[in-house]
Amino acid sequence: MAVAGVRRQARERALGLLYEAEVKEHAPSGVVADLPVTPDPYAVALVEGVEAHAAEIDRLLAAHAIGWSVDRMPAVDRSLLRLATFELLGRPDTPTGVVISEAVDLAKEYSTEESGRFINGVLSSVAGVLRPSAG
Repeated sequence: MAVAGVRRQARERALGLLYEAEVKEHAPSGVVADLPVTPDPYAVALVEGVEAHAAEIDRLLAAHAIGWSVDRMPAVDRSLLRLATFELLGRPDTPTGVVISEAVDLAKEYSTEESGRFINGVLSSVAGVLRPSAG
């Protein structure tokens, strides 16, 4: 499988783990630790990165999600925005366009069409701050 496909699956798995952690009110790393089989290393890195940078990520999201508090966002959208914001923040090896496109695709698959547009807007704004030379 191509790297892009592997990374897509890892993002999808990380999204599920972050969502599970939120619903269960557990630390994301604890959810990963409780799994019988360790997920793909990229998925683990994303989950751990979101957890390690949670305050900074939520601050960025609050500043760029105009009209929405982070707590009011649907849980799937919030988890997805946190995941993609961490990739923009902590994974410079992943192109900005790929991060945003993957997040929008996952939103359309797991949330709503409106969520895809919302996530695109928020992430584009966050990327303008974190990666100004990329766009």
